[in-house]
This record gives sequence, structure tokens and C-alpha cells, in this order.
Amino acid sequence: MSFAFTVHQVDPASAARRSTFSTPHGPVPMPAFMPVGTQGTVKGVMLQSLRDTGAAMILGNTYHLHLRPGEELVRGLGGLHQFCGWTGPILTDSGGFQIFSLSDIAKITEHGATFRSHLDGSKRELTPEKAVAIQEALGSDVAMQLDHVVALPAEPERVRDACQRSVRWARRCKDAAQRSDQAQFAIVQGGLDPALRQWSAEQLIPMDFPGYAIGGLSVGETPAEMVAMLDVVCPVLPADKPRYLMGVGRPEDLLEGVRRGVDMFDCVMPTRNGRNAMAFTSRGNIKIRNLKHARDESPLDDQCPCPACTQHSRAYLRHLFQAEEMLGPMLLSLHNLTYYQTLMSGIRTAIEAGRFMEFYRERMTAWGHVSQVGASEL
Repeated sequence: MSFAFTVHQVDPASAARRSTFSTPHGPVPMPAFMPVGTQGTVKGVMLQSLRDTGAAMILGNTYHLHLRPGEELVRGLGGLHQFCGWTGPILTDSGGFQIFSLSDIAKITEHGATFRSHLDGSKRELTPEKAVAIQEALGSDVAMQLDHVVALPAEPERVRDACQRSVRWARRCKDAAQRSDQAQFAIVQGGLDPALRQWSAEQLIPMDFPGYAIGGLSVGETPAEMVAMLDVVCPVLPADKPRYLMGVGRPEDLLEGVRRGVDMFDCVMPTRNGRNAMAFTSRGNIKIRNLKHARDESPLDDQCPCPACTQHSRAYLRHLFQAEEMLGPMLLSLHNLTYYQTLMSGIRTAIEAGRFMEFYRERMTAWGHVSQVGASEL
């Protein structure tokens, strides 16, 4: 099967859109949230349970899989799908964000990035061409260009330099691609500079990538600043290509992104917070370690169909964390992933019904974000 992106409906009161992204490993209903499986696994969640949450597409990471177990081993064992057992679509990040996070031990030049492995200290190099080769060996459905990410806030000249380098690297990534069964997405950079963001998009669009990501956000800026960049970038990006907001984020961020026309999201937050005893619920966040839950027989969320909510009480879940039983983090991770997928399903249904903004207002109010909605919208 070839790749195809079909927009079925656009919400009449916003830029939210209901679409489907078809890949060689199946369709992805959008807007979609991709659980993060950095090392070829979504931490603490077995595959069937992951499928049961409603996830259609997951994310793996080029940097980590390159270091361990190595892309050639994965290729030799049938590719990442066969290796990890996930039969649905997989997107691989290029490693740019990991280089950013290792900035104290990485050096970036026009050629690429050199760094030392955080595992054994061995010297490594990641160029645009190498990032493409690794992802092609892994065999993901979607490969990301290598980009240059900088923390925010940053000096304007540093942001401009990284943005311009990312555009040049995008061309090199596209020229290096050889697999017809792998779609490559470009990444719009530019920090918090509206003109630079627009310039980045305008440079990348003529290269005709199958999809476009918005990167370099969720790296120190405020939620309002992130939304402001979406207001600049989303209207410029092609309407007939998927739009992917990288590394974001909180449930309210997903709604803000969808409202502006974003189709794809990923974030470690559902599983990371789950491992740290924090649950997302329809009525707000719950810290299950709190003493008030010690004798609470109620479920985490009576609207959630996951095993943590249908089979266990808050008291029992708290006990698991107090006793340092591994089942606690596993159950809360699964709950949070289910919550995110249920949210995305609700978003898709609302767009189909032409009532996304009503859904947006309902959710924001339930989470206590009335000030973000605005009095005129209530």
C-alpha cells in the first residue's frame, strides 16, 4: 500500500480536521496521539494492552535504537515491526532532540553532530544521511529529517543559525532517502520568531515532503508562546499533508493544537507521569500517593474503560505505589494512555459532528482552564 492523506471534514468553527493517514502498515485515524516507544517498547505496557487503548501508531527513536541494539541487528531480524511485535504504523524520530538534550557532550557542525554515547562513552557521528540510513534500516513507516534543536529562550542569532541549518539538512535527508515504503517528514524550526518560522515553512514546502512537523517547541517556552507559533505555522503548511506537533504534550495542548489544524502528536507524559503516580482523569489530575486515597473505594475515573479503573480502587492503586510494586506504574501508565486515546477519539467524533469547539470548551472547563477558553467563548 502506498501513502495517502485524506481530509474528511474540517470543523466549521475552527481549523480542526478529521483525516486518515494511510501507511503500508495500516491507516491512522487523525487527529492522533502516538505513544512513545523510544527503545522499541512503550515502557511498562504490553502490546495487546497498548492496542486495547486505541493507539494506531507508535514512535521509536533513531538515537537510542542506533546505540542499542543497533539498526543492523534490527534489520537482520526483520525490521522494527518484526523485532518489537507491533504490526501497526511506526514513526521514528531522527535523534535531533536527543542531540539537543546531550548538548553538553555533543558538537554540531554543518556536516552533522558528533557526540559520545551515554551508554559507553564511545564517539559517534550523526549526519542527515546517517539519520536517514538508520531509519531505513529500522524500516519505520515515517522517518523524520535530522534537525538542529535549541533550548528556549535563546539568542536570536543562535535560533536563526539552527533554523537555517535544519532547512539545509532537510534537503540532504530528502536526497539521501531510498525507500519508497517510508514517508519522510520535514521539520519546521525557528524558535519563537514568527518570521523565521514562516521562512522555515516556506523553504520546506517546495521540497514536497509527504508530511510536515512543527519542532523545537516544548523546550522551555510557555504554553501561550507555543500556541502563538502554531497560529503562525499551521496556516502556511499544505492542507493536503499531515501536520505533526512534536513532543507535545498535555491534554489541553492537544486540544489547542487540534483547534489550529494539527493532526499528529506524541509525548512521554502519559507513561512518565503514570510511572510517577499521577493519573489524568476526566475531572483533572490525580496524585494517587496522596493520603486521601488510602481508603477510597472509588475508581480513578468512572468514565474510563481501562483495567486500572474497571478492576481496582484508588486505595489499591495507592497501596501498589506505597509498596513499590511494579504493577502500580504499569496500571497508571495504561490508564493514562487509555485516557489520551479516549480524548483523541472524542475529538474525532466531535469534528465529525461539527461540534469541536463545543467539545473544546467542555473539556477545558472540566480541567479548570476556563481562563484559557475566554469568557466570550463560554
